[in-house]
Amino acid sequence: MAATAKAKGGSKPDFATAGGIILAMAGIVGGLILEGGEIKDISQLTAALIVLGGTFGAVMINTPMNVLVGGMKRLRAVFLEKSVAADEVIEKLIDFATRARKGGIVSLEQDADNVSDPFLRKALNLAVDGTDLQELRRMLELEISLEEHHAEAEAKVFEAAGGYAPTIGIIGAVMGLIQVMKNLSNIDAVGHGIAVAFVATVYGVAIANIFLLPAANKIKARAHQEIQIKELILEGMVGIVEGMNPKLIRIKLEAYAPHNPKAAKKGKAEKPAG
Repeated sequence: MAATAKAKGGSKPDFATAGGIILAMAGIVGGLILEGGEIKDISQLTAALIVLGGTFGAVMINTPMNVLVGGMKRLRAVFLEKSVAADEVIEKLIDFATRARKGGIVSLEQDADNVSDPFLRKALNLAVDGTDLQELRRMLELEISLEEHHAEAEAKVFEAAGGYAPTIGIIGAVMGLIQVMKNLSNIDAVGHGIAVAFVATVYGVAIANIFLLPAANKIKARAHQEIQIKELILEGMVGIVEGMNPKLIRIKLEAYAPHNPKAAKKGKAEKPAG
């Protein structure tokens, strides 16, 4: 395997997100229709404007702009899945480890600039430059910790939105009821007006629980996967710098891909000497 090879894959659609949204909407609308309702009963542009505008206005007040922008960028992780498999990273690290034992860590200098993953490239450059092992570990752990902190803060953008949306929906319902109270003389209009007024509450609760809060949790899950890959790289690079046997490095790193049959088979075939 060429050490200069770039990571395979990329981003692919997350069908679980799309399917979940479709299933949730189908369940809600289907239930409405089964109860004798019509889609137009919950199709209220005014209610949507109040809930969406009020919710995201509140989030803008609540969140620093740089975190808000970061949260919006993280939104792509809800719909797109970055396919970086742990076993691919392990194979790349084992290749580096094997060649480092034969030609020394400096032999990887040319490969360092051709690595596509920024974290792996940084770790490899630090190792090639002869950085003290403890300092290398400290620098990489700091980057991992900061990445985790940023992901948590950006996920909270959607958690905050999910908290505000139902309350803004209630505000929309109250505003609708105010308009209803102006027409108490017409009983038929009052009944229709009350029904319309509560659509804003439905919108607020629905958008919070169908999208905003689940999106926050998926962003955290994606970030956790990325952190695990970086921890894998850190442990692998430490093993390379220490001059550890590549077979032992593989056994250690396979903990990050415990359900991979291919990795497990290789682990059994390559038992460490002694």
